[in-house]
Amino acid sequence: MFAGIDSHKDTLAVAVIDAAGRTVTVRQVANEPAGFTVLAALVAEHAVVRVGIEGSANFGWAAAMHLVAAGATVVEVPPLMTSRERQSRPGQGKTDPVDAVAIARITARETFLPPVRPMDGLPAELRVLMDYREQLIDERTALANRIHADLGWLRPGYQRKLPRLTQPAHLQAGLALLENDQSIRASVTRHRLHRMVEINAELADLRTQITALVQQSGTTLTGIYGIGILVAARILAEVVDVHRYPTRHTFAAANGSAPIPASSGRTVRHRLNRGGNRQLNRALYTIAITKIRADTEGRAYYERKRAEGKTSREALRCLKRRLSDVVYRTLRADQAAEQPVPIPAAA
Repeated sequence: MFAGIDSHKDTLAVAVIDAAGRTVTVRQVANEPAGFTVLAALVAEHAVVRVGIEGSANFGWAAAMHLVAAGATVVEVPPLMTSRERQSRPGQGKTDPVDAVAIARITARETFLPPVRPMDGLPAELRVLMDYREQLIDERTALANRIHADLGWLRPGYQRKLPRLTQPAHLQAGLALLENDQSIRASVTRHRLHRMVEINAELADLRTQITALVQQSGTTLTGIYGIGILVAARILAEVVDVHRYPTRHTFAAANGSAPIPASSGRTVRHRLNRGGNRQLNRALYTIAITKIRADTEGRAYYERKRAEGKTSREALRCLKRRLSDVVYRTLRADQAAEQPVPIPAAA
């Protein structure tokens, strides 16, 4: 038996299917401790061998951890896979029970889905800090765009003196431009500029905290050209435990760098994999672009692929797949160094 759980803030829809994919039971329980107890009893009653859950890092995390503590094998199911499974059966619509059945079928069929991530310890702390950093950057970008629009109203031609708002000196120059303007628009713009100063200070503090945690982890990822503190932090935060991925191929599939076969007839080709962990995929993209811009092995590999007739995008995807293996080997080596195999004493 296999089970699938579609998680939401208030409820959890759970479906149990047999090995042939036939629905055995569908239930909906509250997303709270009492509901977790019902889930664990349901899993035990039907001798479920694997539970798949969508949203295990969000609304489904507490339920996933409860099931893991109860001895169940719980794996992550990406939302994109659920959507495709549901669409493969037209006419049934979209409801939480329908999604739960789709998740269960994916869980039964896909044997290399990664186990759920523990949301505690150093990786979880890194993830909180990195997510908050991205939130601040998004806020800063929106503020900068709004300030540029306001300055266009208040000080036409300002862009010759203040083309950008990326540095503290630029922000101070923006405040100086509005120093004697008492209009409402100028007042609001000054408030936005002060908020950007605050965000920059927060970002600097976050970088210090993130750097300390990455160094505390003892990772050697930062020894790879193209991986700085922030990219290493994102990788550690998303992977958590590299043993969740049995092989480099499962790791590549999980981060979306493994291409998907799309051949037909005499045409043999692969297409872009838009699934997988997009944060990890973006980290690989950052590493690849950094390598291409310098005289590195990555750039040489990229140029070889271009010489073979691949487009720039195809060559970049090939490089990302290769870098996925490099990151995987490094993470495995780091964990092996942390947990060395004891050497038997000589007889």
